[in-house]
This record gives sequence, structure tokens and C-alpha cells, in this order.
Amino acid sequence: MTALLWTVVVALVAVGIVGTVLPWLPGVPLVFGALLLAAWIDDFQRVSAFTVGVLAALTVVAVLVDLAASTLGAERVGASGRAVAGAALGTVVGAFFGLPGLLLGPFLGAVIGEYTTRSDWSRAARAGIGTWIGLLLGTLAKLALVFTMLGVFVTAYLL
Repeated sequence: MTALLWTVVVALVAVGIVGTVLPWLPGVPLVFGALLLAAWIDDFQRVSAFTVGVLAALTVVAVLVDLAASTLGAERVGASGRAVAGAALGTVVGAFFGLPGLLLGPFLGAVIGEYTTRSDWSRAARAGIGTWIGLLLGTLAKLALVFTMLGVFVTAYLL
């Protein structure tokens, strides 16, 4: 039974890492859930409740980064709320087209959203770039936090 649970942990971590990049999977919460399950498997002997609390705090930070990243990128260049919504929709639609869709979808969505608000291509392009950079930096920050969580867990488990 323990081997099966550890297999579930590894699978959840792998899906969580992928979900950190893909918009429709709750990546960071999946990784946290996997690490919580892993700590529970050992009855919190190797990974303490305190460590799980640290992992929970890192999860909250990652979720907040995810929520704030595109908004901050868009605000930095003066984009409208419609540009941010367009970027989110573009991310979801773009995911169906693989890596090129994930890279271009948020940009095109933000450009279209901004253009429908202000009818200015120059401003729309700036909004697209700002929103895209925000999403990219947010994704990189989430990945860094996920790997930090894994590092904290492995360190606690091995010590």
C-alpha cells in the first residue's frame, strides 16, 4: 500500500509541475497536496507539521503571484481590464495549440482585448507585451516556488 501511495505522490508532483505552466491545472496546489500526502505516509515523522506549514505558506505565495502577475504587467503599461481578461482567455485557448499557443495566446488575447477598448494598435501592442511579460514572470516565479517547495520537502525528509 505504501508503494502505491508513493506512486500517487510522484504522479501528483509531475502533474503539478506541468500544471504550473498550463492554465487549466492547479499546479501548485497539486504539488502541495502530493507533499502533504507524502508527509502523511510517514505519519509526519520525517516531515513535520511545521515543514508542511512552510509548504502551505509557499503555496499561498505562489497562488498570489499567479493572480497578481498578469495584472501587474498590464498595469505597468497602462492596459485595460479587458486586456488582462483577453490574456487569460488567450492562455486557455492557446494551450490547445501547444507551446506556440501558450506563448502567443496571452499576447494576442491582450492585444485584442486592449484594441476593443481603445482602438489604438500601438497601445494594444504595448498592453500585449506588458501582459505577456507579466504572465511569463509569474510562471517563472511559480516554477521557482514549486521547486523551492520540493527542495524544502526533500531536505526535511532526508535530515
